[in-house]
Amino acid sequence: MTIDDLIAKQMRVTRQENPHCDSVSFDRDCANAFQHYVNETLAFAVKRGGFMYGTVSEEGKVEVDFIYEPPQQGTGEVLMLLRDSDEEKLVEAITACLGMRRVGFIFTQTIMQDKKDYTLSHREVLQAAELHAESELKEWVTAVVKLEVSEDGGADVHFEAFQMSDMCIRLFKEGWFETEIGEDADPKLSKMKKDVVVGTKDVKEVDNDFFLVVVKILDHLVCYALVFFLKFDNCISFVVVYFLMLGFIFG
Repeated sequence: MTIDDLIAKQMRVTRQENPHCDSVSFDRDCANAFQHYVNETLAFAVKRGGFMYGTVSEEGKVEVDFIYEPPQQGTGEVLMLLRDSDEEKLVEAITACLGMRRVGFIFTQTIMQDKKDYTLSHREVLQAAELHAESELKEWVTAVVKLEVSEDGGADVHFEAFQMSDMCIRLFKEGWFETEIGEDADPKLSKMKKDVVVGTKDVKEVDNDFFLVVVKILDHLVCYALVFFLKFDNCISFVVVYFLMLGFIFG
């Protein structure tokens, strides 16, 4: 038995019961703006994503106050982020002035995916794990927005929130995931480069649900006037909040 075999025997994938964040709360206007564009303009035909910005309390409560959507290309199955480092640095600077930071990633699933029997596809797990690992924030949240069609033909926009499990992030950082995905691959399974232990079996395919930890969703309404007074001494945030307030009052 090789060293790799011994390591694989110790790599046991189990469900993580509790997330590192207590809950995630979305500003109502922020969440509505994101889903409205996806619903009314894109008709949930192609995937769309963005970075969530807000705050994390000492108790691990995440509040999302706005969503930055980087340059991207989406299809029915794949979301490719065309990230611009200069633009992201500018966003980070502005949000820091407002007392916020990047707290998670949000993306949409398409109508085509609504017919599949999985929560997150293998591609989505890989992308979520990569961004979670990059953030190094233990309270990092991954949110999914999808259109659910009922039996009577009605449709509702539905938000779900998760954290990728500690084991998922470890496996990603250590390079266990197969990143080349064939067209015939089962989207509800993530392929490993080496065997891992699930239950009592050594396997190279893991159900994606093993990597997901459900996070409770709440909502709130950002008080822009309060932010304005708190940050009035900073000219950058003054300009930003001024326009935010205009959008809030007249939008």
